[in-house]
Amino acid sequence: MSDRDATKVVSAGRRAEWTQGIVNPPVWRASTILYDSVADLRAAAGPDTHHRLFYGRRGTPTQWSLADALTELEPGAEATFLYPSGVAAIAAALLTVLSPGDELLCVDSAYDPTRSLANGLLGRMGIATRFYDPLIGAGIADLIGERTRAILLESPGSLTFEVQDIPAITAVASARGVTTLLDNTWATPLLFRAVEHGVDYSILACTKYVVGHSDVMLGSVTAAPGRFAALRDTSHQLGQVASPDDAWLGSRGLRTMAVRLAQHGASALQVARWLSTRAEVGEVLHPAFSSCPGHEIFARDFRGPSGLFAFALRGGREASRAAFIDALRLFGIGYSWGGYESLAIPVDPARHRSVTRPVFAGPLVRLQIGLEHPDDLIADLDQAFAAAHACGD
Repeated sequence: MSDRDATKVVSAGRRAEWTQGIVNPPVWRASTILYDSVADLRAAAGPDTHHRLFYGRRGTPTQWSLADALTELEPGAEATFLYPSGVAAIAAALLTVLSPGDELLCVDSAYDPTRSLANGLLGRMGIATRFYDPLIGAGIADLIGERTRAILLESPGSLTFEVQDIPAITAVASARGVTTLLDNTWATPLLFRAVEHGVDYSILACTKYVVGHSDVMLGSVTAAPGRFAALRDTSHQLGQVASPDDAWLGSRGLRTMAVRLAQHGASALQVARWLSTRAEVGEVLHPAFSSCPGHEIFARDFRGPSGLFAFALRGGREASRAAFIDALRLFGIGYSWGGYESLAIPVDPARHRSVTRPVFAGPLVRLQIGLEHPDDLIADLDQAFAAAHACGD
């Protein structure tokens, strides 16, 4: 098979025994699997039922197809497990590597539900979490203690977009016997190959770019060699399973992810560059901009940008930010990203930080740039600035 991503997303996970000559693997819905004999039933039992029909919760070719395709997109990876959401994927991965009495180092720019999980469930289990500066790099060695078992990274951060030096952090972690986990949803394996950069578990909210149509909740964890068995066993014990219908929609979305992601990235850059020329904009938080913290690492390690970034309304107030967002016509107001439609939300990252508190030129607006024509999106933003001006800014 070609090593080119555009070919991989079309070809991966389409084994002949699953497709039977049909272009798309069908939806295999199952709970009970029937056996020919008691001997066959007993022979099927065991911890490793990967790619073998056993019971519906262990999967069918519909789920295996998407899981295998995601594994193929991560060179050097062992295997992938699917989950009913991105947060479920994060939780299962963390519970795989952490036990009561352990410590987790979590990046301070992490997705808020990740912080909630760390401060909530993990805390109740007796697992301590310390948050760290996303720009710490190899300096993370100073934070690793006797109880530290895992480091959770997110790069870029999905609100403030700092880029972490993942190779530096994974090198330190590997030398100290600490497991690394990366929320790679912003980039996907097409833009950042996590396992190649030393990550042990690469996590995706497939809800976003993999699915691509804002209609499915889905997550995945792709494991580096020697890491999958523990992930599989923990996930089975937790009863985690992704719906075959959702997995099928994830596979369908995956086939166009390369072309969609390229368009998201190109359009977002065009919009971000236009915003950077506006007097109303104090700063643009986009990893491809030299002003973004960690930009030099982005230029070194990433294969391109995706469609999510933020900007600050210069000296603006909450009322003007709300007026700006409310005035948008093509941008919807809603959470998530990665769908074909553009979105805008207000973000207040200071509420979700405990170690680093970056100061911005004004209130932040986060944009998900969809697949509309960028000139139309720019025109929409232009008229929304007029609404913000009417609020007195």
